[in-house]
Amino acid sequence: MSAARDALCLALDVADADAAVAWVARTCGAVATYKIGLELFTSEGPSVVDRVRKAGAERVFLDLKLHDIPNTVAGAVRSLSRLGVDDLTVHVAGGRAMLEAARAAAGSMRLLGVTVLTSLDAVALAEVGEGGAEPADVVCLRARLAAACGLGGVVCSPVEVGRVREVVGPGLRLVTPGIRNLSDAAGDQRRTLTPAEARRAGADLLVVGRPVLSAADPEAALQAIVRDIEGVDDGR
Repeated sequence: MSAARDALCLALDVADADAAVAWVARTCGAVATYKIGLELFTSEGPSVVDRVRKAGAERVFLDLKLHDIPNTVAGAVRSLSRLGVDDLTVHVAGGRAMLEAARAAAGSMRLLGVTVLTSLDAVALAEVGEGGAEPADVVCLRARLAAACGLGGVVCSPVEVGRVREVVGPGLRLVTPGIRNLSDAAGDQRRTLTPAEARRAGADLLVVGRPVLSAADPEAALQAIVRDIEGVDDGR
């Protein structure tokens, strides 16, 4: 497996399983990990995990951002662990007790702690009670908590990944959405970097969705991302 393929995750932000399967079949030569998010999971249910796996996904990342009382989250994590997914997201804002309960229920499935959504900036954080806090400071605080609770990784924007790596050290997996080539529209993302910038900062897994799914030529867009990553990895 090439380093670029191992570092890439395609977000299957589509409405149904048929579309997801088609994207996996179309891209699995360049991508090893596929993310199933809320839209697809709520549309198709748990069976979509098996369909995506059979279509060629080597690893499946279930991005549900669980956030509830500890007992409820632990039950959900326990149920989802039976699906055979590799990674599952929980929201660090749920607090220590929730994170520890989730970890105890996860078995061999890796939990990734969501820190601050990439759609939020300082103004948006202030509106939800984090007045005066910069996103990077909140991200680092939550990343430290995720590590202390035994989670296997955290999700943060590429803008913070360098600082997070300093905070949590080399052991935690850093997953970064908000990946955009210079020519891509940012959309609803507020804190973005190019694939090379994110990789250079220390990201382990780069999550890419609309820059590929919405491209006029998805294969060309994907190959541009691969070349960007390879340019960094070859220089290491």
